[in-house]
Amino acid sequence: MPSRINVDVISSSVLADNPLGDPHVRTLPIYLPPSYDAEPERRYPVVWMLTGFTGRGQMLLNDNLWTPTIQQQLDALIAAGMPEVIMPLPDCATRYGGSQYINSAATGRYEDHLISELVPFVDGRYRTLPSAQHRAVMGKSSGGYGAIIHGMRHPDVFSAVACHSGDMYFELAYKPDFPKFCNRIARNDYNPEAFLTEFEAKPKKSGSDVTALNVLAMAACYSPNPDQTGLPIDFPMDLRTCQLRPEVWSRWLQHDPVELVPPYADSLKRLRLLFVDCGTRDEYNLHYGARILVERLQGCGVAYEHQEFDDDHRSISYRYDVSLPKLAQAIAG
Repeated sequence: MPSRINVDVISSSVLADNPLGDPHVRTLPIYLPPSYDAEPERRYPVVWMLTGFTGRGQMLLNDNLWTPTIQQQLDALIAAGMPEVIMPLPDCATRYGGSQYINSAATGRYEDHLISELVPFVDGRYRTLPSAQHRAVMGKSSGGYGAIIHGMRHPDVFSAVACHSGDMYFELAYKPDFPKFCNRIARNDYNPEAFLTEFEAKPKKSGSDVTALNVLAMAACYSPNPDQTGLPIDFPMDLRTCQLRPEVWSRWLQHDPVELVPPYADSLKRLRLLFVDCGTRDEYNLHYGARILVERLQGCGVAYEHQEFDDDHRSISYRYDVSLPKLAQAIAG
């Protein structure tokens, strides 16, 4: 029997009335493995796949001449002997491009949406093995960030993590883009709200537009301020001088995975697998962040697997062929 993609429509009570007015009704594509229909008594482990910034689950199913879809990758891996898994592909996108899969007063409760709504929904509707020991989370870039954060915060939900080029060591990952952000919004008289309005109206977004949007989105996730006039966000720099605002930057660092290793070391030790990789030419310096992360994991006695490969940040979904068999094996037994 072939695998298939089932698409559910989720009406989220958690995302209703979110600060951005983003849709609370979301689609949830779910990969069901080849034997799912033929073996109606069988239950399966689950790997949750989180997409990167500006992405949502449906993107992983888009046809591309040279890049297999996630369904094609899973089919090939299973045919080669990987244990079969169910894979949900959630949509946690926002008006700003992404949620980092965490709760924020400026974007909405996306961590609660994933953990408290989507995980129970899938376990209730599909023949999963509904326990943490049979559940993994993985992703790339912002999705890799979400994966490792949820591995830290929710070892009672996930027992295996794969973080591909995940956002970490914010000092190198985000700070280099702060002057680019200020330069871009200078064209809007240093008004982030005016920039956002212009961005949304443009039929073609430039690279500098998306870079600026990323900084805005990260500020919305890491330093929200509902009492702020205009956008409900505190920015970590002065918008005109680009001088760092330490009191805001410190709030960002409270979300940095490298800073979170010591307080979450006990949770990380509960994982059956923690897989981290990154290309050695990553444009966001995330290979350095991964190296720092694993040094801190070592210092706390946390087991991990770390790999590097000769590539940059983009078009690295082929790396899922490395992590998926490891995850599937870790949660199959």
